Amino acid sequence: MSDLLKKETGKNAQEHIHYFLIEAAKNILINSDKTVNEIAYNLGFEYPQYFNKLFKQKTGQTPLEFRNLS
Repeated sequence: MSDLLKKETGKNAQEHIHYFLIEAAKNILINSDKTVNEIAYNLGFEYPQYFNKLFKQKTGQTPLEFRNLS
């Protein structure tokens, strides 16, 4: 199934999962006062540092930078 997904969309399953997690995080960052750690845990990240790193890698901003600019 992963091969079919990659063939049809150009992205593998992990890239799709990361996309949806980052979009959910953006929505929560804009619409709530939850801390970045709370958001990370709510989205299933065991380590908030990994969430911060992934968010910055995918968006070019840290979660706090994103919240402050939005």
